[in-house]
Amino acid sequence: MQEETVQPEKPIEELLLEAQAKIEEQREAMLRAVADADNARKRAQAEAASGQKYAVERFAESLLPVMDSLQAALQSKDVSGVELTLRQLEAALERASVREIDPRPGERFDPHRHQAMAAVEANADPNTVVAVMQKGYLLHDRVLRPALVTVAKSASDPISARDLD
Repeated sequence: MQEETVQPEKPIEELLLEAQAKIEEQREAMLRAVADADNARKRAQAEAASGQKYAVERFAESLLPVMDSLQAALQSKDVSGVELTLRQLEAALERASVREIDPRPGERFDPHRHQAMAAVEANADPNTVVAVMQKGYLLHDRVLRPALVTVAKSASDPISARDLD
């Protein structure tokens, strides 16, 4: 039978020093990870703040030619210049996903997109749009400004504009 070679155990002081060195390495690694996470958080916050600050940059850039055209039209007093400017503004709004809310007479009153300014007796179904006082606008699917409308009421219905809001 062979005798097993028994390696002498390391002295306890040496094991303790190795364990303490390993703990220190892990502590430093943890501190680096915490610092990296903190830096990533600060970077993300800075990018978000910058994104909010300059979110309308593209839209503002698309309005600059409209401003130039309006100024030129005012100097020349040329009506065709104003029409051209209106088309430029409509195109800029369309590129920014801004759409009109322009209900037609007879269309059902929608309190989410319309604001009733008056209720009048009319030869139309109750709670339908009779006239548009001012167009409204949507940004994507969010109402920027509701359309201001006059709404039909029946002759016997004492409804007021306040009841439609």
